[in-house]
Amino acid sequence: MGKRFGKIGAAVSLFAGVSTVAACASDAGEATVFAAASLADVFAEIDDGNADLSFGGSSGLVDQLAGGARADVFASADLANMDRARAEELISGRPVKFATNSLVLVTDANNPLGITGLDDSLDGAKLVTCAPQVPCGRASQELAADLGVELTPVSQELSVTDVLGKVTSGEADAGLVYATDAARAGDQVQQVEIPKAADHLNEYWIALVAGGNAAAGQEFIDQITGARGQELLADRGFGAP
Repeated sequence: MGKRFGKIGAAVSLFAGVSTVAACASDAGEATVFAAASLADVFAEIDDGNADLSFGGSSGLVDQLAGGARADVFASADLANMDRARAEELISGRPVKFATNSLVLVTDANNPLGITGLDDSLDGAKLVTCAPQVPCGRASQELAADLGVELTPVSQELSVTDVLGKVTSGEADAGLVYATDAARAGDQVQQVEIPKAADHLNEYWIALVAGGNAAAGQEFIDQITGARGQELLADRGFGAP
């Protein structure tokens, strides 16, 4: 994630039984996984090659499931979209929380405007955030409210990877992204820590999709929640569930 037999015949029977179980496990099939965009790199690393991975904004993925798109697993970057999926009876069984993430402000690697945080240093700067219906957008709004500041983004994107892309391409001066995305960008960006960000963590939840391949889906979920999956998530900067 016995007992030894003295007779050769019993041992052969046991071996045959184990082989049959192994064959059944491998026959579970390929899992189709809908997952939040911020999970793209780490899920690809965790996957043993037996999953078809599709990434996007959590709210958009729920829209696709509600529209009849086929999947076996849904991994959301927040509880709200998982709750919505459950309310619309798109989910089978109980969702599992498997990771957390926090927000950070990123700028161009040289930070030519001298941006210091969600403060007056953003005056005149082109700030990009996630849209409110996307987990990183909701968290951004909650964090700004807690800090008593009003964000005036020039655009609101439907996934955190799009926000990061705007900054790394030079289309924006700053963007609110997850710490894991900022780490993935490396020296392409400069990170600016935000007070109280740790008080507004995003929680990642994973569940089987109703009507999907439960066996294949559960195998994938077990990979994510197992020791190796949790170790790789931590290596990528995700927090413990």
